Amino acid sequence: MTHVLAIDQGTTSSRAILFDAQMRIRAVAQEEFDQHFPQSGWVEHEASDLWSTTAGTCRAVIEKAGLNIADVAAIGITNQRETTVVWDRHTGQAIHRAIVWQDRRTADYCAQLREAGHEPMVTERTGLLLDPYFSGTKLRWILENVEGARDKAAAGDLLFGTVDSFLIWKLTGGRVHATDATNAARTLLYDIRKGRWSETICDLLGIPMQMLPEVRDSADDYGHARADLFGREIPIRGVAGDQQAATVGQACFQPGMLKSTYGTGCFALLNTGTTPVVSKNRLLTTIAYQLDGQPTYALEGSIFVAGAVVQWLRDGLKMIRHASETQPLAEKADPNQNVVLVPAFTGLGAPYWRPECRGAIFGLTRNSRPEEFARAALESVGFQTRDLLQAMRDDWAGHGADAVLRVDGGMSASDWAMQFLSDIIDAPVDRPEVLETTALGAAWLAGMQIGLYPGQAEFAETWALERQFLPRMDPAERKVKTDAWKRAVEATLAF
Repeated sequence: MTHVLAIDQGTTSSRAILFDAQMRIRAVAQEEFDQHFPQSGWVEHEASDLWSTTAGTCRAVIEKAGLNIADVAAIGITNQRETTVVWDRHTGQAIHRAIVWQDRRTADYCAQLREAGHEPMVTERTGLLLDPYFSGTKLRWILENVEGARDKAAAGDLLFGTVDSFLIWKLTGGRVHATDATNAARTLLYDIRKGRWSETICDLLGIPMQMLPEVRDSADDYGHARADLFGREIPIRGVAGDQQAATVGQACFQPGMLKSTYGTGCFALLNTGTTPVVSKNRLLTTIAYQLDGQPTYALEGSIFVAGAVVQWLRDGLKMIRHASETQPLAEKADPNQNVVLVPAFTGLGAPYWRPECRGAIFGLTRNSRPEEFARAALESVGFQTRDLLQAMRDDWAGHGADAVLRVDGGMSASDWAMQFLSDIIDAPVDRPEVLETTALGAAWLAGMQIGLYPGQAEFAETWALERQFLPRMDPAERKVKTDAWKRAVEATLAF
């Protein structure tokens, strides 16, 4: 029993990663699943796909590693956050497709709540803004739009959960309905200061509180995965939303430490310690992790489209066949063209929070080619990160935010993108040896809880730098580029 199985259930695929006793990756299994876009701005997943790909990759990774199931000591779970699932407690079947974090269908309802003056109260309790990004208004939409749902919920027959809760329910055969504090903090329903569901907000949204899962620590007892799934019961001991798991995996345990994860979206977190910091720049106040009943808080900036912009080049425009082609294309882009892409495909996130925005491209000429589109796509991620970090440093002024940004996620493997990021934020960018920091964070939480892995301080010492990118862009060029980005955002907002 020297291995930990990390489940990393993401927006476009489910993955299972086995870590050994030294927290080294032993094997990886991954399976993509379909994305559903019923209307503009709507994004859905089949909940059954989330479950089947999770169970399938877990079995596959154990077989791939050549291990016996007896070698697996515990399971850690990390997941796409805010994605909303409602299922029947008797059958375990979802009553509607899962509504994904990117989905914007409740934008009008959020605007109504803001106009009615509810946002200050919601922000004070949850640290969040009234935005369709979060789970609460998605849950209300399901209750309002699925026939019979509200009556069944009132009768106690329906359960709500973010993806972690749904997977825990399925893994344990319905014995455990729970979530961790980091996922609860993303629902718009959880009071992050009092550490409990907010009855006031649930009443405002018309959500029966008996639907909600029990909230536990990020390293805690979440029951056991069923013996019929893997051959024996396996304890589930760690759970965290993907961005918080990456914060843990990057060992950002000290106040002031910064990390940014580049997956489908981009999410930057700044550890602010045991005191929640209220943002003056429309950033989110959230829980970074919770251990032994004590939450550690963070400021977070969310970018809805990062790696997804590369998927758009591949699947939407058919300019590339593989994501890996983006960097060589960007390197060949014409330096005399200044094409700027604002990838607001599902709205603009922090610090703008404009869900109605849609993407725009500026600076096109007759000579604009796939090379310029690729460069603009990668640059857009750097520009958006710069906006987030500036807002964070303003909010954290006087406390001393780290000058160094730790990065992870798929896009962080691109040397070109990371060099541009360092150039445009004018700060060092540190890429670790282990890029799978999200899965590592979930694995460490579970392994630490069972005593297989070390505590925080010793774990932090294992963090190893693979490469540091230092800014080398001329300040005048940086100003030209950032000014062009600001004009492009202003024009997009105006449109």
